[in-house]
Amino acid sequence: MAIRSAVTISLVPEARGGPFVFWDDLAGACRKASELGFDAVEIFPPGPDEVDPVALRTLLAGHGLALAAVGTGAGWVKHRLNLVHPESSVRSRARDFIRAIIDFAGPFQAPAIIGSMQGRSGDGVDAATAAGYLADALEELGEHAKNYGVPLVYEPLNRYETNMANTVEAGMVILRSLSTRNVVLLADLFHMNIEEANLPAAIRAGRGAIGHVHFVDSNRRPAGLGHIDFAPIVAALEEIEYQGYVSAEAFPYPDPDSAAERTMQAFRQYFRNDGA
Repeated sequence: MAIRSAVTISLVPEARGGPFVFWDDLAGACRKASELGFDAVEIFPPGPDEVDPVALRTLLAGHGLALAAVGTGAGWVKHRLNLVHPESSVRSRARDFIRAIIDFAGPFQAPAIIGSMQGRSGDGVDAATAAGYLADALEELGEHAKNYGVPLVYEPLNRYETNMANTVEAGMVILRSLSTRNVVLLADLFHMNIEEANLPAAIRAGRGAIGHVHFVDSNRRPAGLGHIDFAPIVAALEEIEYQGYVSAEAFPYPDPDSAAERTMQAFRQYFRNDGA
């Protein structure tokens, strides 16, 4: 199975200005993604009940697309929920939100992604306590995702967004602490560009743990519009026999269609998806 391409679609008004290629129009975004040759879409929904799964399945099938993953970040940006909040009721609602996203995505054989909903220590919860809360949540939710035969995806973020895990190695430390083997890491090249001393080395060190990749440049613009050297990164992904998606979580720069087109050009250049 080859590395496959995906593009992000946000349906969350509160996230406007964030790094998503397409916005609001799910049907239009799927049509454009299909026209450009993407294999799948990654959706960022307002909640688990706000996208009709039957309509989505029809839409994806009609355009020959898969669902690569479903983001949970609306739980934070819309509802202000996170997994390490000092109040147990908030932590419980955060888990419920993510569990419901898993239940939405699972029948599509798509994983849920935990990024911003991991929260951060401080403001009423010390680092050790927060780490315990996060590990407990990943244990429970990772096992829940197993019911659908899909992993749970955990994303290390840069230091300005969390202090839970900032690097692939820090993420692997968390994974090694878990009893469940059903949690994998998201390697986001934007966050890695800030935190990793050597991106290809970090990817090679993540062999067996990396389950999703965000394909984006150093400035969060589409691949090729920043200063990341993608060739050694692609070589590292091939070396670890990565077989998941590389998904464009990028700003719609200069506009959504152009961003998607530029991403597909870069994908074909570096991953040779079409033999070019």
